[in-house]
Amino acid sequence: MNNKIILKQTVVVEGKYDKIKLSSFIDANIIETGGFRIYKDKEKLKFLRRMADTCGLIIITDSDTAGFKIRNYICGSLDKSKVINVFIPDILGKEKRKEKPSAEGKLGVEGVSKQVILEALNKAGVFGETQKVNNNPITKADFADDGLSGGENSSLMRQKLLKELNLPERMSANTLISTLNAMMTKEEYKKVMEKIK
Repeated sequence: MNNKIILKQTVVVEGKYDKIKLSSFIDANIIETGGFRIYKDKEKLKFLRRMADTCGLIIITDSDTAGFKIRNYICGSLDKSKVINVFIPDILGKEKRKEKPSAEGKLGVEGVSKQVILEALNKAGVFGETQKVNNNPITKADFADDGLSGGENSSLMRQKLLKELNLPERMSANTLISTLNAMMTKEEYKKVMEKIK
């Protein structure tokens, strides 16, 4: 009997150890980018574009600088409406198979627990019907009103919000807006903002 979680979308990860980790509890087409090799692999990018058009993509990269560069490169090459970005929270530590931690000291996809990955998938709206149409989305104007953009302390406020929601620190304002809209209603967002102000 298969107790794995079945996903219809193609899942994109950075490397083979990430793929091995996800394959242990997810039944899906899982594609690895080979890290920065994706920049030169036009065939793989073409394939990812086709998968995005056919069944949608779920991108799960590490929350370090390299992970965000790879994610942004892929997202910039595809129709964003066909991509679900899943963010692993910043968790300090070292993968078991490595002698020392990464340059930024954060665990990657392979190093975090199954539970952390499942929570990240859930936050992104992968499970159930959480990817519904949001008629009252969080906007750039909300961010400006709440001091998350355009002000001298905006970056600091965004960091407080990211920390409160257990999201990676490297998230841009635009990515944060789309992530929040996948995670919560505007009312829930306003409650979080009241808490951190």
